[in-house]
Amino acid sequence: MWSQSTEEKMDSRISGSLGFISGSWPLNADKPTLVFIHGSSQNRFFWRSQVQDLVDAANTVAIDLPGHGTSTGQGMDHVADYARAVVRFMDEEKIPHPIPCGLSLGGAITLELLINHGDRFPAGILMNTGARLKVNPFILKTIQKDFDKFLESVVTMGISKKSDANALRPLIRETSACLPEVALGDYQACNRFDVMDGLHLIKTPVLVLTAADDVLTPVKYGLYMAGKIAGARVHAIEDAGHLSPLEKPQEVNNAIRDFLRQLPD
Repeated sequence: MWSQSTEEKMDSRISGSLGFISGSWPLNADKPTLVFIHGSSQNRFFWRSQVQDLVDAANTVAIDLPGHGTSTGQGMDHVADYARAVVRFMDEEKIPHPIPCGLSLGGAITLELLINHGDRFPAGILMNTGARLKVNPFILKTIQKDFDKFLESVVTMGISKKSDANALRPLIRETSACLPEVALGDYQACNRFDVMDGLHLIKTPVLVLTAADDVLTPVKYGLYMAGKIAGARVHAIEDAGHLSPLEKPQEVNNAIRDFLRQLPD
């Protein structure tokens, strides 16, 4: 868990209907801005380590998608609708040089942004995601019938067997707190998502981050995307599962920092 002093170093704000945290405020107009987009049923605090630790390399912002965390409004069940909400946030806050960085559902949103609004972004980061995200029917049924069981499955399925489940469980619970109907919409959005035929349209520099022990979006998903996106770079986080930013925050942060260093000025 993070200490209170870490919390106090981050700026928690509301933009229109969306809540977000930032490593510093106001943002530096001369620096790129990492815009972190969480996965299904999660919230902005999933990215706490990245927002705090990467502030030396870029502006850092992590948003609550509609219906999540401190954001108002309804959750959504289509990735394109979430992507439009992210674009509105960037426009309202005049985010300088935005680099979307999304995990799972957030990665799908990032793909949607890069395919349909690519000229707006100097780069993008795809983490533990895929160009098509078919959801196990067990997950959809469990959300509707036993939400507590679903939340526990996020722990058991989301992390590597090499990770300390007891240590991570409170953190995963904290960053996965949303209404069951919002979680269901998120996973339905994933289940409908398919941009396999659009990957070739991405022309911006992309980092594909995979996790060696990810059973929800296996490494092969990342390798497929990297093979279809011109010039994409791939980096695997070892001994981590789907929730690698929580399991191996320093390794994830180092990979992102290295990617930023290699971007053209």
